[in-house]
Amino acid sequence: MTLNIGDTAPTFKLPADNGVDFDLSAQKGKKVVIYFYPKDDTSGCTSEAIQFSENVSEFAALNTIIVGISKDSVKSHDKFKAKHDLKVILASDEELKVQTEYGVWVEKSMYGKKYMGTERATFLLDENLKIAQIWRKVKVTGHVQEVLKAIKEI
Repeated sequence: MTLNIGDTAPTFKLPADNGVDFDLSAQKGKKVVIYFYPKDDTSGCTSEAIQFSENVSEFAALNTIIVGISKDSVKSHDKFKAKHDLKVILASDEELKVQTEYGVWVEKSMYGKKYMGTERATFLLDENLKIAQIWRKVKVTGHVQEVLKAIKEI
């Protein structure tokens, strides 16, 4: 499935680190940043989560919530959040349903070997849960600032 800017985002409910399910449809009226990342507590993923966390109050001032999604378990998310004092919601997509719907569970290649994995990608949704912006194959450096800039423009 390919999602495009202007599409209504597929809704989902996933278990989250706070012991409560994250229900996208309940977020209507807020802007939502959904960022998909490969794995808890790896260098790029940790850096991205810390940068989003450091700016969480700026996102909140813009009526925006942030949710990170990976295939890691809720238990893994809990440890990851505690270790790095993360302030973002982390949701668990162990069955890869949401990652598949959003088109971020893809074939990757490393050292000539092909395998399936999560493409680092971010989706910005407007207050009506329509996709306002998509970033694929995200490079962590500067990404959070790009997302904040895009929020201010919608």
